Amino acid sequence: MTVVDVHAHAIIGDVEAVVAGQPGLDAAKALDARRNGGASLAVSGRMVGERIPLLTQVDARLAAMDAQGVDVQVVSPSPSHYHYWAEPDLARVVCTTANRSIAALVAEEPERFVGLGLVPLQHPDLCVELLEDAVLGCGLAGVEISSHAPGGGAAGDRTVELSDERLEPFWARAAELGAVVFLHPFGCTLDERLDRWYLSNTVGQPVENAVALSHLVFAGVLDRHPGLRLVAAHGGGYLPTFLGRSDHAWTVRPEARDCAELPSSYLRRLWFDSLVHTPEALRALVEAVGADRVLLGSDFPFDMGVPDPVQRLQAAGLGADAEHAISGGTAAELGLVPTHTTPAPTLEGTPR
Repeated sequence: MTVVDVHAHAIIGDVEAVVAGQPGLDAAKALDARRNGGASLAVSGRMVGERIPLLTQVDARLAAMDAQGVDVQVVSPSPSHYHYWAEPDLARVVCTTANRSIAALVAEEPERFVGLGLVPLQHPDLCVELLEDAVLGCGLAGVEISSHAPGGGAAGDRTVELSDERLEPFWARAAELGAVVFLHPFGCTLDERLDRWYLSNTVGQPVENAVALSHLVFAGVLDRHPGLRLVAAHGGGYLPTFLGRSDHAWTVRPEARDCAELPSSYLRRLWFDSLVHTPEALRALVEAVGADRVLLGSDFPFDMGVPDPVQRLQAAGLGADAEHAISGGTAAELGLVPTHTTPAPTLEGTPR
C-alpha cells in the first residue's frame, strides 16, 4: 500500500522575492499581525525558522517522510504564499512562479512527490488561466485555495467567496480537468476577536473551513459541478459533524434552499483530510462522511500539524478497509499518486 500524505507544504523563496517591496505587501502583513497578535507572531516566526530545512530541502523532507512511514507527499505552497492582495499582473507572476517551483520540487523526486499549484482567487477572471498553467503547463495534480479572497484595494471591489458567480468558469474547468482543489484557509475574518491564545488558528481555521464549505453547498456549486474534486483541509473544520443544524435550516427556511438536497447529503461529494488530532474526532469524521471520503493529512511540517499521521490513523481503530482507503487508496483514485516523470519547467517556462 502506498501511503499518501495529502497535506504537506513547501516555502518558495522565489515567490517571496517576487512580492518583496510591492505596494500592498505591508498592508497585508499588518492585517496578519492584527489577526494573530504579537505573541503568536513571535512564536510562529521561531517555529518556521526552525523548520526551514523541512520546508525547503528535499533530503530533509524525505528523511522525515521515511520516519513517518509516508511514501508520497502531495506538496502545496505554504498558504502564506497566496498573496491575494496582489493586482492582476503581479498575481499572475506569483502563481506561475509557485506552479513552476512546485513542479521543479516534484521533478527532484517524482516517485515521492505530487504537486499542487496556486490560482489568484482575488481575480476570478484569471483563475482558469492559472489553473491550466498548473495542471496542463506544469503537470501538477491541481491547485490550493483559501476559504475566500478579501476585497478592496488592488485585490478587487468585493470579497470573493467560493459561492461567487465569477468563479463558475473555474469550478467548471477544474471538474473538466479532473483537477484536485485543496481548500486550505489562511486568515480568519473574525480578526481581533481571535488575536490571543492562538485562537486565530485553533478556532479561526475550522470556522473558515465551515464557512467556505457552506458557501459551496448552499449556493448549489456542487449541484452545478458534480465532478468537482475538492479536498478540505483540517477535516473540513466544524462543518461535517454539525450539519444537522444546516439540514434543519434547509428544511424550514426558504432562503436556505438554493441547493437541491439536504446539506448533509453533500458530504459524499467532498473529500476531507484526516487532520483532526484525536482518534475520537477522526472516528466522528469517518462516521459523518465515510472512510472513502477521508485522506491522510499531516500539515507537514508546521507545529499545528502532526508528526505521526499514520500512527494516529491506526489509533482510531477504524478497521483494515477504512485504513486502506484513508492511507492511500482514495488518494490513488483522485490521481494523487505519482504517475510519470515529466521534466519540470524552469521559471522561464521551458523544460529542463
